[in-house]
Amino acid sequence: MKRLVRARRRAPPRAAPQAPPLEIFDRQRLVRLARRRVAAAVAAARALEPRRRGALSVALVDDRAIRRLHRDHLGLDRATDVLAFPLADGPGGLLGEVVASAETARREAATRALAPADELLLYVVHGVLHLLGFDDHAAGDRRRMRAAERRALRAAGVTGKLFP
Repeated sequence: MKRLVRARRRAPPRAAPQAPPLEIFDRQRLVRLARRRVAAAVAAARALEPRRRGALSVALVDDRAIRRLHRDHLGLDRATDVLAFPLADGPGGLLGEVVASAETARREAATRALAPADELLLYVVHGVLHLLGFDDHAAGDRRRMRAAERRALRAAGVTGKLFP
């Protein structure tokens, strides 16, 4: 007897796409923040713009270190909350580097009665979103970025109210 329907050949299972490398450097002792929380927040932010790939570096530092970077790269001699350095043209498909100040996060969190670790995660997510192409200079862009920050932080388990 002749078969009317050929048996389907099963395709081999596809490997799940591998997440781009993430390096986390904790160079401060002011805010306790587990690396897995940073990784979860970065992954949630990246999921909002999946076409932008590349290795990413996140550094948690104090005000002295971020002030030096702010001065050297942007000419502003003061501490700031977060700096994002795009490296899309760098070797190996780098997305960029995010540097966030734990000291600023601790200070700001105290004035708003928030957990310093959650404030620091906000800075990390904000920096990653900048590297993904989000902007916050115009009002409409700022609303879009705040909504993205909320989604990424909720996905990373931050439940506190971080925005006024």
